[in-house]
Amino acid sequence: MAAEVQAAALLPATRARTHPWWQRLFSPVDGASLGVFRVIFGAIILLEVFRYFSNEWIRAYYIDPKFHFTYYGFGWVKPWPGNGMYWHFAVVGLSAAGVMLGAWYRFSAVLLFGTFTYVFLVDQAYYLNHFYMISLLSLLMIFIPANRLLSIDAWRKPAKQRDDVPAWARWLLLAQLSIVYFYAGVAKLNEDWIHGEPMRSWLAERVDLPLIGRFFAEEWVVRLFNYGGLAFDLFIVPLLLWKRTRVIAFLWVIAFHMLNMALFNIGIFPWLMLLSTLLFFPPNWPRVVFKRWRRASKEPRPIQPQIPRVTVGLMTTYVMIQLAVPLRHFLYHGNVHWTEEGHRFSWHMKLRDKEANARFFVTDPQSRQTWEVPPRLYLTARQTQKMSTRPDMILQMAHHMARDQAARRGSNRPFEVRAQVTASLHGRDRQLLVDPTVNLAAEKRSLRPARWILPLSP
Repeated sequence: MAAEVQAAALLPATRARTHPWWQRLFSPVDGASLGVFRVIFGAIILLEVFRYFSNEWIRAYYIDPKFHFTYYGFGWVKPWPGNGMYWHFAVVGLSAAGVMLGAWYRFSAVLLFGTFTYVFLVDQAYYLNHFYMISLLSLLMIFIPANRLLSIDAWRKPAKQRDDVPAWARWLLLAQLSIVYFYAGVAKLNEDWIHGEPMRSWLAERVDLPLIGRFFAEEWVVRLFNYGGLAFDLFIVPLLLWKRTRVIAFLWVIAFHMLNMALFNIGIFPWLMLLSTLLFFPPNWPRVVFKRWRRASKEPRPIQPQIPRVTVGLMTTYVMIQLAVPLRHFLYHGNVHWTEEGHRFSWHMKLRDKEANARFFVTDPQSRQTWEVPPRLYLTARQTQKMSTRPDMILQMAHHMARDQAARRGSNRPFEVRAQVTASLHGRDRQLLVDPTVNLAAEKRSLRPARWILPLSP
């Protein structure tokens, strides 16, 4: 904050008319925390790439499957042929290393965003909130000057090394993190979560954990987890922003994410959120912790005389989009955890426990002959499990099945496909998820509400 006050004093008198929050956005602040975040961010992605290689997930997810569930509007994103996906992940790893080390940073950041987002878009069956978050953060890192410190670029070109960065670089990342936390809390404001599901069922499966597992069958523990998680997501950001509660809030962050790591298999997400939370501390916190890391210059650079309003407009637009997208499921009728319409990209994390069984029946429109086609003819076990609970993926499967079965039988037009899908949400009795009388092959993929998804019964 002292740096911002000093910088404000350096403003020309003609800048007095500038709106105050514009001044704060472009005030110079210590770039030490941003440099540390860049190293952490690149290292976490590099670790994830290593996990994909070592666990043979590249082959299992992108090479072996015969069919992939593309995102609406991104049907052109396909896995590379042969062993191309291995090379693709190698490039992801190299670009993550470039970001981590600050080597040819802009190029590395662009390459990381492009290659990682491509992997993310290959198949909806592998959708993960933290993969979506990494794509967003890697996009922001393209424009954020995070290589001014702790970077090979600064070592190669000392003249470009600076101790300060514009305040907006830090606040843009904080805005993204805050949106994730807040909307995760908003998503928990639903009837099932308030009444203890699906947390009650998940904890019951972990009563064998040493020391704490025996308490998981207690109702008060279920309520503690439910309401504690809700309170954490809704209030952790203001507690981190307020100086008086920041340390206590950070200890809460550590406990929350470590407990999530112990209870649930959610990969690198706890580490990503935990270490990213360090951005909420003052920008110079690394210098406080590592006292030998001193500034090269004591005085911050003055604010640039002309504030680029295009930059402000782009940042505002980005934040507004991020605020709006998670709310789009309110445009659809029904329970979002049942219909899945608007569920992705909305930070609904660990909120639903859904089981389903999908059977597909193909009909030749000329002979009216009908036969059952098992989805495992096209899908892996993981894809089948994901598809069975998500209506939009059921529709994609029906379209592909209609074309493939027609081709196998020498027909030049798609066959009819109907699906009998029974599903259970949060322990309810099984019920039909989609209308079994509707020819799904004739239904177009669309962002409009799907009339063939049946409503959830109480």
